[in-house]
Amino acid sequence: MFGARKQAREDLHKFDSGKGKSVAGIIAVIAVLVILVSGSYYSIQEEEQAVVCTFGSPKAVTTPGLHFKIPFIQTVNKVNTTIQGFSIGYQEGGEEIDAMMITSDYNFIYVDFYAEYRVTDPVKALYASRNPEEILKNIAQNCIRTTIGSYSVDSVLTTGKNEIQSNIKQMILDKLEDYDIGIQLVNITIQDATPPTAEVENAFKEVETAKQGKETALNNANKYRNEQIPNAEAEADKILQDAEATKQERINEANGQAARFNSMYQEYAKYPEVTKKRMFYEAMENILPDVKVVIQSKDGATNTILPLDSFVSEENDSSTRSSGSIGNNAADAQTEDQTEE
Repeated sequence: MFGARKQAREDLHKFDSGKGKSVAGIIAVIAVLVILVSGSYYSIQEEEQAVVCTFGSPKAVTTPGLHFKIPFIQTVNKVNTTIQGFSIGYQEGGEEIDAMMITSDYNFIYVDFYAEYRVTDPVKALYASRNPEEILKNIAQNCIRTTIGSYSVDSVLTTGKNEIQSNIKQMILDKLEDYDIGIQLVNITIQDATPPTAEVENAFKEVETAKQGKETALNNANKYRNEQIPNAEAEADKILQDAEATKQERINEANGQAARFNSMYQEYAKYPEVTKKRMFYEAMENILPDVKVVIQSKDGATNTILPLDSFVSEENDSSTRSSGSIGNNAADAQTEDQTEE
């Protein structure tokens, strides 16, 4: 009886052990299936690209969405393709890193740049170099120092910023094309440029203020010139028109006098004596009204009578009065005759 019970217990233990092993196996199989299923697909966002590597051979996948891969054989690395950036010259906390540069006129200056880039070839960005962003930063620093060293400090601080940025960008693009590391520079800008001391900075600010004052004065002068030029042109046109009218008047007058002289000459050729007398009388008519008459008596006293036309007018008035009185007498006589009748 005791032996039968012992045998039953052993059989029950064996059954439990077998059942436990089977459950563990089922769980292991399920876990393997989950791993296989979860590792057989991946998703790509709009701002990403993926690089699928199969037995060491990379291939870019650029289409967003859900994609499948072979578990344990294919590996996937995702790359951000949005525009990214970094500062050159300053850290985020404001600590300066290689910010001091020297210009062509041997002045020191602090310059802060900000570079923007994006990944254009995810395969090269992952496998052509260990750290493409660090390479881009080193290239940018080299190009910045080379370019800043060819400009004066005044250009860097004031008028030459746009030209400097353009030259640095083109230089970086040329070097990135030679390195071919799968990233491209989008833009690089000067964030800040300051002299090393406050005194120098104030001096440059004064220079900038003076330049702005110069520009303002030039603009005002150009404005005044543009306002005065039309008035001067109008005045010049008026003078020219008046001169042209005077010229034409003189020409017409000269032509009239020439025609009058020719007409008089023709008359003179026909009747010389008569024409001479007529011209003499006409000359006397023009001259005598302005002639001064001086009468000297026997005792040496002189009297000036001016002008002669007063005598002429007096004679005309006396003759008019005489004729008027004669006419009045005749009219009175005629009236008396009619009354007697």
